[in-house]
Amino acid sequence: MTKVLNILTIDVEDWFHICALDNGNDKIENWHKYKTRVIDNTDKVLRILKGNNTKATFFFLGWIVEQYPQLVMRVKEEGHEIATHGYAHKLVYKQTPAEFFEDLKKSIEIIEGIAKIKVLGNRSAGFSITEKTPWAFDMIAKAGLQYDSTVFPASRGHGGFVGAAKNIHIIKTKLGNLTEIPIPVINVMGREIAFSGGGYLRLFPYWFIKNSIAQLNKQGTPVVVYVHPRDFDLHQPRMKMPLGRRFKSYINISTTENKFKALLCDFDFVPIKEVIGIEGKNL
Repeated sequence: MTKVLNILTIDVEDWFHICALDNGNDKIENWHKYKTRVIDNTDKVLRILKGNNTKATFFFLGWIVEQYPQLVMRVKEEGHEIATHGYAHKLVYKQTPAEFFEDLKKSIEIIEGIAKIKVLGNRSAGFSITEKTPWAFDMIAKAGLQYDSTVFPASRGHGGFVGAAKNIHIIKTKLGNLTEIPIPVINVMGREIAFSGGGYLRLFPYWFIKNSIAQLNKQGTPVVVYVHPRDFDLHQPRMKMPLGRRFKSYINISTTENKFKALLCDFDFVPIKEVIGIEGKNL
């Protein structure tokens, strides 16, 4: 039986890049007021990956690359795939198609201009491509990308695409085919539950995460794991937010590193481009 290669992804954003809060943090003009922690936190992730001889796909905010070009260069030098997370961390469904395209294109131009690599894929903020924004796939293809990993095929606080295909699949757009790599969900008592990244990874016990990945791998399905550098940062400042959002944002940060290391020991992970069979190139 062929061993399934799972997918490891890192969404490179800072501790204050939390979606859909009413405290002004989502306004880009306020971001310079905050002291960055993304460099040290990403360094920690890179050290863990190097220690386990594992490569990943790093979805960079264009704003991060613009502010800290040395960070994307280090990720490139260590042999990881570099993709885009948009420029300003805006939810897709709060933008017009034109606004979304311009934000995406800006991020690609910044990343390619600094890292001198061809950007192949996208992940939009908050998994916010929904059944009401199918135009986003056309805009991603228009921007010259080959794949997307935004679809979250279940309901969630913001974003979520209920009824979307759960396996890697091809989306036919007006501008060509786009490969979609959705976030995995597993059925528990009739409910579709995510388990493999962000707050879900921090919330659930490791045995549940491990068993869920193994179950999907038995079916031949690669599992996408995603983390943010801030998921490893126990001492990050806490944003003001409603109690429920605070719980989701900061629950069990102390467990992330050990769970992450355990996953790298128990399963095989590669960047997205290796699973879907596309080649990156320098510019």
